Amino acid sequence: MKPLRASTHLLLALALLPCALAQQSSPPPDTPTVAEQYLLAAANQERAAHNLPLLRRDPQLARAAAQHAQAMAAHGTISHQFPGEPALASRGAAMGVAFSIISENVAEAPSAVKIHDMWMNSEHHRDNLLDPAVDSVGIRVIARDRELYAVEDFARTMPYASLEEQESAIGALVTQPGRIALETTPDAVAAARQTCAMNTGYAGARKPWFVMRFTSSSLTQLPGELKTRLASGKYHLAAVGACTANESPFTSYNLAVLLYP
Repeated sequence: MKPLRASTHLLLALALLPCALAQQSSPPPDTPTVAEQYLLAAANQERAAHNLPLLRRDPQLARAAAQHAQAMAAHGTISHQFPGEPALASRGAAMGVAFSIISENVAEAPSAVKIHDMWMNSEHHRDNLLDPAVDSVGIRVIARDRELYAVEDFARTMPYASLEEQESAIGALVTQPGRIALETTPDAVAAARQTCAMNTGYAGARKPWFVMRFTSSSLTQLPGELKTRLASGKYHLAAVGACTANESPFTSYNLAVLLYP
């Protein structure tokens, strides 16, 4: 961890500069400022001290953080949501972040050092920063009237997978025992996808004996009930369909598995 400590010492010295100097150019979110670099290094040093995985900077989360930091600077105060502003999850999704967990720290102070100290001395904010379940962060700091308005958005991100890739991954799990064949004709896949998007019932001319709809942040595990059904020996054919949930398109994989005798 020596390189991390050395980097933090340099950033600490820079972060002690007046906020107007530290933020004077106001670059876009894809270009982190000195204050933002310090907050990321400081967060990762805290996590390293607790034997937690380090956070990676996510540009899409940084854009979501920038949107909210700008709102805080415009209002001249901090909040997790202003009237008429979307909630955190919606802000993240709107920026294209695929996540299963999302959380946020906000603060207002004259320096990045003070902001980090405030977060570490607040139980809720410290818990967010040291959450072992998150792996990514987007940070934005905006200066106004010699104050810094800071946002840290944390997330556990999910790798993007097309509907076809989701179906292939789950299909491999369904057929893994070797007793069940996977139906992959266009009509079967279309029916499974339509079934996935339905709240109840099934699509297609052929009635399945069992339908399992589920959401997951992982494509490597099946629900327990589905595993039990697959092991029962009653089913010999399956179809898998993926779909996008209208209300939450970026926070989970949405799937349906149809089982036939």
